[in-house]
Amino acid sequence: MPRINSCAELEELRQEILSQRDPNKPCIAICTGSGCIALGAADVVTAFKDEIKEQGLDIKIDIRETGCPGFCERGPLLVIYPEETCYLRVKPEDVKEIITETVLGKKVIDRLLYIDPETDEKAVKESEIPFYKNQMRLLIGDNIKIDPNSIEDYLAIGGYSALAKALFEEGPEKIIASVKESGLRGRGGGGFPAGLKWEFTRKTSAETKYVIVNADEGDPGAFMDRALLEGNPHAVLEGLLIGAYAIGAREGYFYVREEYPLAVENVTKALKQAEEYGFLGKNILGSDFNFTVQIHQGAGAFVCGEETALIMSLEGHVGEPKPRPPFPAVKGLWGKPTNINNVETWANIPLIINQGADAFASVGTEGSKGTKIFALVGKVKNTGLVEVPMGITLRDIVYKIGGGLPGGKKFKAVQTGGPAGGCMPESLLDMEVDFDQLTKAGSMMGSGGMIVLDEDTCMVDFARYFLNFLADESCGKCVPCREGVKQMLNILTNITLGKGKPGDLELLEELAEVAGSSALCTLGKGAPNPALSTLSHFRDEYEAHINEGRCAALSCKELIAFYIDPAKCKACGACIKDCAPEAITGGKKVIHVIDQEKCTKCGSCLEACPAAFGAVSKMSGEPVPAALPEESRNLG
Repeated sequence: MPRINSCAELEELRQEILSQRDPNKPCIAICTGSGCIALGAADVVTAFKDEIKEQGLDIKIDIRETGCPGFCERGPLLVIYPEETCYLRVKPEDVKEIITETVLGKKVIDRLLYIDPETDEKAVKESEIPFYKNQMRLLIGDNIKIDPNSIEDYLAIGGYSALAKALFEEGPEKIIASVKESGLRGRGGGGFPAGLKWEFTRKTSAETKYVIVNADEGDPGAFMDRALLEGNPHAVLEGLLIGAYAIGAREGYFYVREEYPLAVENVTKALKQAEEYGFLGKNILGSDFNFTVQIHQGAGAFVCGEETALIMSLEGHVGEPKPRPPFPAVKGLWGKPTNINNVETWANIPLIINQGADAFASVGTEGSKGTKIFALVGKVKNTGLVEVPMGITLRDIVYKIGGGLPGGKKFKAVQTGGPAGGCMPESLLDMEVDFDQLTKAGSMMGSGGMIVLDEDTCMVDFARYFLNFLADESCGKCVPCREGVKQMLNILTNITLGKGKPGDLELLEELAEVAGSSALCTLGKGAPNPALSTLSHFRDEYEAHINEGRCAALSCKELIAFYIDPAKCKACGACIKDCAPEAITGGKKVIHVIDQEKCTKCGSCLEACPAAFGAVSKMSGEPVPAALPEESRNLG
């Protein structure tokens, strides 16, 4: 591979790569991110390669294995260029038809297109699908265009031009000024201005400084950083290089959680390629800038997403947070000034350098600039990664992009900010999504998790679930988190078990205030949010659990019962067959009855009962009607 020693050589190589590519040659770009791989994308890729070889089309059709383009709900997904035809939920048995009809015959296969469930309108191109056309995909939009294992693909779309500009046109001071003027805030959760953080590190007098990519993405349901590292690792590396040059660092680290093997694999390949081409190592692009990078795999501790705990882990210690100040920008890794940003923050840097601070700042709100990637999951039709401008409303994300809730269910809330975030009710759906507005509403941006909840979600149990997660992930170093979160969890657990008592809610709020104000790190400080936000917006559910022994969502097992309505039961036997604990009695032409003492409340009887009968119901907070006497159960 050629080593690039100047800006001129970089541009010559880019033009050479482009000259060897025919823009009219068919190219089938197939998502092979973790999500699509789980849905069978690897088999689809193999089927395409085999079919192309069998038909002797090796030199006529290209196959590109790409990262995640975001529409995870409809994977495996592929885009056929140059027409940009987008097919969803592709199976190996579709491959021959795709090549014959679409690639060679230029005909669209309707069943593989996105079809609007309300209008039956078909979307042929990716950009025509509502999920995509309501986004602004400045970062993840490139994922489907490149093979993450091909540095040539990245160079072809302008890769490393921002690094060249930074090294030979901008200089450290101007780079930092541009990042400050852009208004970029850290995308890892805290939202601290990135340029200001860089400036602090640069102004330290230490000769040795470090930069770190925080890819310890531990929020349940969040996979934004994973998708960027899997799909476009060179963009993150380029941002890291520019940041290192600006603050005066010569060594850097990718701290990636061990549960992301594909991300680690792709970053490892990217580092090797970058070194071979001269973007890493000594005298980068012929300059006097030297920089090396290592990958460190975290062991899966959620608390290591906090920067001081991450540093402790990187140094080989137990991952526990440390009091601040001093901040890592002054005293970080091995006591040296260290700049830590998350994956998405670093990926934004090439955009700012190439397009200018003003262009970046033109997107978003006054206090939150640019776009933000969210992992939209839960009770929503279109799950996946969405990249939207700061300031978009929750309603637009849930309904325009997410397609609303499936099954005609009613929206209840959306949780933002991960385990330490808060739940936004329907009354706040028109709130703008940015760092400041979410904080004012009792939640947070976090790294970008967004979970949609419907009417079947018990908000007490939802809060209990996340307090359980946080209690388990607490490092135990400080008392407010170690003991406070545990006691909050105990109260929530008792409430869901029907053991709540007067005074519990007041004690819960008191514990939350103490933990939130005195815990050592953001895990402990944010741990009360699930309880506080649900108490604020859904206090009636808490009170119903305690005062009435009733779960409005019919979710908490200890507060519900299943009942067979004798007026509707046809004695078909379906529920009896599915009842593992044998809690249902009855027989042919004998109305069925559930023995409440034997019932484990698994719900199998409700699922088994034919919809036409609807004899089984779930109830809460009211006594179960007495069973009919044996002689009255006979249907004759």
